[in-house]
Amino acid sequence: MAHAVAAFRHRDFRFYLSARFFSLIAHTMMTVAVSQAVYEMTHNPLHLGYIGLSLFLPKFLFTLPAGHVADRIDRRKIMMASRIATTAMTLAFIAYFWQDQKDLWILYALTFVMGIAQTFDGPASQAIVTQIVPTQDFENAVTWNSANFQTAFILGPAVGGILYSSLGTAAWVLCVVAALRALSVFLVVPLAPRTDHIEKSEVSWAQAVAGLRYVFQHRIILGAISLDLFAVLFGGAVALMPVFANDILKVGPTGLGLLRAAPFAGSVLTAIALTRLPPFRRGGRALFAAVAVFGVGTVLFGISKSFYFSIFCLAVMGAADMVSVVIRHVLVQVQTPPSMRGRVSAVNLIFIGASNELGEFESGVTAAWWGAVPATVIGGLGTMAVVAYYAWRFPEIRDYQQPRKEVS
Repeated sequence: MAHAVAAFRHRDFRFYLSARFFSLIAHTMMTVAVSQAVYEMTHNPLHLGYIGLSLFLPKFLFTLPAGHVADRIDRRKIMMASRIATTAMTLAFIAYFWQDQKDLWILYALTFVMGIAQTFDGPASQAIVTQIVPTQDFENAVTWNSANFQTAFILGPAVGGILYSSLGTAAWVLCVVAALRALSVFLVVPLAPRTDHIEKSEVSWAQAVAGLRYVFQHRIILGAISLDLFAVLFGGAVALMPVFANDILKVGPTGLGLLRAAPFAGSVLTAIALTRLPPFRRGGRALFAAVAVFGVGTVLFGISKSFYFSIFCLAVMGAADMVSVVIRHVLVQVQTPPSMRGRVSAVNLIFIGASNELGEFESGVTAAWWGAVPATVIGGLGTMAVVAYYAWRFPEIRDYQQPRKEVS
């Protein structure tokens, strides 16, 4: 039992994990409230896609600079500044939704600015864990950090949907979100300043793009990362959930919250199962199979008329995505030398961000053209086509076998 909670012996980790939990809960609650409000205002899925685009652009533009900043400035200060900024932007969202006249371009601008703050928070909050937990307890800290993330992404959407149904407006939900974000800031303040291992070398363009250059020089890494990009780009039905919840399944904002939570519930259950199982011996083939299952789940979700079957489909998609994430993470780490792993991880974050947010934009655009159901079904079929193409185009991934030993 002592080993299971080893990371909690460290005071700063307790504050860090609590702050991260409230920040993630706030983020997921806000996602549900804003998307539901925008769809009620417009009844046009294209505008849901614009939300995804507004979040994609900051990640695309600022992830690499954010990684360099996290290596050169006290990460605690970056976290504090980022979370103060997201709290302030949440207050701006509240003021926006309390207005009678609501120009959507203002909402997208607020989303873009908040996306910048979240982009700088990400690398700093990930990298600081190695500074607040000693090496012998780091694996335990990573486990609890992952569990914390998944729990927040299950509870947050569900709570956000229930509050929206009860309070009747996004503004009141965002008041709760602002309080949670402020609490996250106060929990970061007690962390001890961390100035060890700050990078002192001169900033150069070559350093900034070294990770990107390495990825494009190694086909197996490029293939694994870009497979996720295109699979989620075509199969990302997340942006259309307000359409399904309100117009197709008729379950309203409460159902929207549960739909948003379902993929993460599937991910958590799969993660627990994977801890009990040995690594996939034929990792490449398992990766392709997982992404194909994600595509099938997307198609079935698109044609479903049952709320409970839709929940099941989304949970299966989350489970498949977790398998894909685990295999891809091991593959990238094994194929990358230790000196390059940080920069390659930053490139991976860009691809992940692109697949999620850009996929939401693509789903909104295609739904505006063809309707939500055809767009979702075609997107799922597109994901399966991507798997078939990559299985042919990248035989090195197809033949990849997972190592039995841990990555050093």
